[in-house]
Amino acid sequence: MAFRPRGIGYDMAITVFSPDGSLYQVNYASEAVKRGATALGVKCEEGIVLAVDKRIPSKLVQPESFEKIFQVDTHIGTAASGMIADARQLVERARLEAQIHRLTYDEDISVALLCKKIGDLMQMHTQYGGLRPFGASLIIAGVNEEPELFVTDPSGGYLGWKASAIGSGRTSAQDVFEAEYRDDITMDESIVLALKALKPSVEALVKGNIEMALIKDKKFKKMSDDEVKKYIDQLRE
Repeated sequence: MAFRPRGIGYDMAITVFSPDGSLYQVNYASEAVKRGATALGVKCEEGIVLAVDKRIPSKLVQPESFEKIFQVDTHIGTAASGMIADARQLVERARLEAQIHRLTYDEDISVALLCKKIGDLMQMHTQYGGLRPFGASLIIAGVNEEPELFVTDPSGGYLGWKASAIGSGRTSAQDVFEAEYRDDITMDESIVLALKALKPSVEALVKGNIEMALIKDKKFKKMSDDEVKKYIDQLRE
């Protein structure tokens, strides 16, 4: 009898578990995230810092069209890794959910509730035939009464973090966070820590290669290239 690799055939349908309890299509989607550019978030008492590796694939690309950090609401932002086309669909759904909540309840949606809604959508895509899992993970962060930071994965699971990374540089970034993160870290220190954690996945910290955003005083704001360069220079010193 011809040899058949273990698990063959179980990756043909999203709704079929393999004998070892895996959904291979979800595993493949997670692999797409692991191969994506590094994105990370750091929480401090003042707010949230988001940072991503944004190396432009060609000098002919318009830099402003190549984004991996997105504003969801006035007080919420997200950083993405994996298939950015999939991530954009999740961001659009997150924006819609935020607006529906405001129109229904006349208040800002909480970061935890928004993350649950996006997680539910991602999980649904692992359960029904004719769909495929989203090949992207999101860091969803914002400030309601206090800063909150969550990370979703293609299975629909999500966890709250003080500092976390997704993408190809996750392991090295997490090592930096484990060693240097403090509960009393300031916003300026969080920016420097984010750059330090991003550095192993970016061969050289160069203005334009890194996109960063801050969420402070319930306001989302992207940092300019000159602002990022100031902190890169501070890290080098």
